[in-house]
Amino acid sequence: MERKRPLIAVVDDDESVRRALERVLRAAGMDAETYSRGADLVADVARLDPDCVVLDLQMPGLDGFETQARLTEASCGIPIVVLTAHEGEGASDRAIRAGAAAFLQKPVDSRILLDAVITAIERRKRAADRPAASEGPTR
Repeated sequence: MERKRPLIAVVDDDESVRRALERVLRAAGMDAETYSRGADLVADVARLDPDCVVLDLQMPGLDGFETQARLTEASCGIPIVVLTAHEGEGASDRAIRAGAAAFLQKPVDSRILLDAVITAIERRKRAADRPAASEGPTR
């Protein structure tokens, strides 16, 4: 059964950031599930099946890059929007090369964040629709 509202997983170790992002996403008509640790999302991703992940890089335990790698290894195909306050040298390039749909700096304008999330979800839907459309009729 397809969800009526997109579900976004938010992973950030800062509770105030998680709450703020959740409010922005909900106000835009999306549902949000928040996590303080990347490992918690990785353990829950199959059950949750989010449409997109908003992921902080600087976290204790599994950092954002490790979390991104685990999600990629699971072949879940969920688009990831990286959101960080501490861009290290090459962090943007590394995240994008690893498949991130977008790389944003905190503090981020709500509209920019929402545009990145919506674009990532739409790209995933188009990619999922492409193989079915190209198969053609069967005989």
